[in-house]
Amino acid sequence: MKIAVLAGDGIGPEVTAEAVSVLEALDLGLELTSADIGGVAYKNHGHPLPPKTLEIARAADAILFGAVGDPSCDGLERHLRPEQAILGLRKELELFANLRPAKVFPGLEHLSPLKYEVASDLDLLIVRELNGDVYFGEKAIHTTPEGAREGWDRMSYSEPEVRRIGEVAYRAAQQAGVGLTSVDKANVLETSQVWRDTIIAQNAEFADVALSHMYVDNAAMQIISNPGQFKVMVTGNLFGDILSDLASAAVGSIGLLPSASLGSRQTSHGTYGLYEPIHGSAPDIAGQGKANPMATILSAAMMLRHSFGLETEAARIEASVEKALADGVRGGDLGGEHGCAAIGEAVRERL
Repeated sequence: MKIAVLAGDGIGPEVTAEAVSVLEALDLGLELTSADIGGVAYKNHGHPLPPKTLEIARAADAILFGAVGDPSCDGLERHLRPEQAILGLRKELELFANLRPAKVFPGLEHLSPLKYEVASDLDLLIVRELNGDVYFGEKAIHTTPEGAREGWDRMSYSEPEVRRIGEVAYRAAQQAGVGLTSVDKANVLETSQVWRDTIIAQNAEFADVALSHMYVDNAAMQIISNPGQFKVMVTGNLFGDILSDLASAAVGSIGLLPSASLGSRQTSHGTYGLYEPIHGSAPDIAGQGKANPMATILSAAMMLRHSFGLETEAARIEASVEKALADGVRGGDLGGEHGCAAIGEAVRERL
């Protein structure tokens, strides 16, 4: 089982090292290959996603990704900035489906900005389309005849693009035995109308999944006021980016939230994918051992589940994280004093 380890910038190497140590503690015979990506890759190779890194990623069965982002690179042309590395991987590897769970762990309800009884109901999987929408549409800035700058970005989705992300979401809901909420803005956007029509037509293939629809503005409000009504949500790239960050804030700490980015490619073990914590590179605490590696460790658990079919091992990691939290192992993001290495050790002990 081949894994490309792309630790990246800032706290990426620290949290990734702890996730790797947890994987190694399971003694699964994994083959790990590391490569530069992001700001460190630009500094060492002149590009945030060097050809060698992409080659290693393609040859693997899955990618364990840390974080990218380096303030010293902010002045570079956009295509050379560290953040372009993750967009490049998604595009080059056709990783179109982002799975982002948002769950409040027992005992941590007080860390959520939501009321206790509201926060305790939050247990949601957001399925976000990654390769379309305004992020990848044509875009430009030009000058109007009056001399004013005007920018435009093309938002579009085709039926095949919607169907493939819809299938991922329907199957996730089907497997969990829950309903699916599709989020759009069909009352004002033609792109969303195509999205909604396609999702509705697809429901005939998944008749056992109850389908509902919600406009994105209402969905944002409902995630805060009544999150328990949602179990699996599917939406486009732009709306998914916003709603998944909103849901993560409701959890109380982004240091606990993993994610998976999947495509259509199947390996001999499972579905090829990229797994990463949702937090950034946090350059202000990089190298200080203060980062919480739990989100990366939980991302490794998602990797074992989706890319290698190792459900038992994935569940062991998740249970170990939950037990560590219940035992009071908390990083600074959770109001505790445990450092990165100590948290990783605590999870390994509980395996």
